[in-house]
Amino acid sequence: MSRPTVIVFARAPAIGVGKSRLARDVGAVEAWRAYRTMTARLLRRLADPRWRVVVRITPDAAGLSGFVCEGQGGGDLGARLERAIRAHARGPVAVIGTDAPDVTPARIARAFDAARPTGAAIGPAEDGGFWILALSPSKARRIAFPGVRWSTPDAFADTRAALAGEAAVLEVLADVDDGPALRAWRRRARL
Repeated sequence: MSRPTVIVFARAPAIGVGKSRLARDVGAVEAWRAYRTMTARLLRRLADPRWRVVVRITPDAAGLSGFVCEGQGGGDLGARLERAIRAHARGPVAVIGTDAPDVTPARIARAFDAARPTGAAIGPAEDGGFWILALSPSKARRIAFPGVRWSTPDAFADTRAALAGEAAVLEVLADVDDGPALRAWRRRARL
């Protein structure tokens, strides 16, 4: 079996692009600064000999210095996730975003361990989404997300249903999607 892969879905940091709910609360420049900081910290923290880190970035031509970057390609989030996961399904795969700044190597290792019995583990986010989806190679090769309502409070439940309920559920983590969540994260991180 191949070494596990952690796929980080990211957007190239740019003022006024992405993080629209956060920008409404704190302004476009501050949202950009926060996103850039969270992404850089997360990527530095994920460096671990137990897995490879691949950044699936948008726009496709963008890159982040020092990291293996691949374009996300077109389609909705489900289609982009399916392609990314299947492309790395020769070993266990975990996919995360950049909105949950409390993701740590220990949490990722627990997700890979929790996925062993059923082939999948998912970590719910406070907002109804998820912060990690870890899959065995066989589940990763067959992954599909029919009917998942992305970017809604139903995304976690819909994704779990797409896995036929066969997924270990991990701890709940906070996403940083708005001003109060950003302030709470800064207090925790002492920024």
